[in-house]
Amino acid sequence: MDRLFFLCGALSALVAVAAGAFGAHALKARLGPDLLTVFETAARYQMYHALALIAVAWAMSRWAAPQFRAAGWLFLAGTMLFSGSLYLLALTGIRGLGAVTPFGGLCFMAGWLLLAVGVWRA
Repeated sequence: MDRLFFLCGALSALVAVAAGAFGAHALKARLGPDLLTVFETAARYQMYHALALIAVAWAMSRWAAPQFRAAGWLFLAGTMLFSGSLYLLALTGIRGLGAVTPFGGLCFMAGWLLLAVGVWRA
């Protein structure tokens, strides 16, 4: 499982860098400043949590704690819900997609809490 989370983290970081470049170059002339900021936020949080997945993989290889596995899945779900909804909102302009974003944020927060609990208990 640690290799899976490491792989997902590395691939997610790749996508975050590509999305950041896409936003900075291809979307700059197509999106208004407000939607461009939304897109950049999605890429930034995707990168943060790609690195979090790599941290989960490292922690799993060092300590045995069931919380790490749950944290990894929460970081993946959070990336899909938070960053995914923001990418779609920025690209489509459908404001209703913003209703999904807080659920991704909750996944991120729960993931960080479980990562901390896992380290504490290990």
